Amino acid sequence: VQLQASGGGLVQPGGSLRLSCEASGRTYVMAWFRQAPGKEREFVAATSWGGSSTYYGNSVNGRFTISRDNAKYTTYLQMSSLRPEDAAVYYCAAEPTDTILNVRSQYEYDYWGQGTLVTVSS
Repeated sequence: VQLQASGGGLVQPGGSLRLSCEASGRTYVMAWFRQAPGKEREFVAATSWGGSSTYYGNSVNGRFTISRDNAKYTTYLQMSSLRPEDAAVYYCAAEPTDTILNVRSQYEYDYWGQGTLVTVSS
């Protein structure tokens, strides 16, 4: 499975941005992680194949929304009320099987996109 992330850019604090991750095939769990300079990779959000199960990191819960269009093999991350601390490289990740135990762990995912940079600054 190949993943192509897009949608990053510069946004002002309080603004919104939507990231997209297009997969080359079917995946079971799709997730977004982020990594800021000098920090560890952090779980942001994840969704199951049907989209009925969604998970969020504490720092983004209530501000970010993950969704997916399975017909397009695309997962979205709608980010609102962005803060300077949200600035990071955002990575999408995929696990094609339903064997995943902990959606919040980066080690559960076999496939990663190249990352897209989000900058939050006035």
